[in-house]
Amino acid sequence: MISDSLQKTINKLNKRRDEMFFYDGATDDQISDFEKANNITLPAQFKEWLSYSDGGECYIPAGVQFYGVAHKPIIDVNCDNRPNENYIVIGTFPTGDPVLCEKNKNSISIFNLEDGRIEEDEVFPDFSRFLDALEELLGVDDET
Repeated sequence: MISDSLQKTINKLNKRRDEMFFYDGATDDQISDFEKANNITLPAQFKEWLSYSDGGECYIPAGVQFYGVAHKPIIDVNCDNRPNENYIVIGTFPTGDPVLCEKNKNSISIFNLEDGRIEEDEVFPDFSRFLDALEELLGVDDET
């Protein structure tokens, strides 16, 4: 079940469908199996997103690539491109800066690889707010 706030964001993204590529969603079992196998709990809204799109890209060609639990690239919970083991890399920007979720929390952030830090203005309380900020973060025009 996708929440109203995330569905609103998905609807907005779908208006620009020619700039998006979404894999089919993962099943609840696939998401749960991934969490159990890796001893983690993914953020609630990110799990909703995975049930809609298990990986893909937003704002092609210079957008964000998201990882999945069933489609490659698979989320690597031990990826080195993170500030510490409290974070999971769930995607990447074209600059190479990873998109992070904090283990067992809802926040989503961007890790500045070059400076080795997370900027205060690049921390979002949930996945929906992160998606809503993508146009501004990527410098793409709002066509809606």
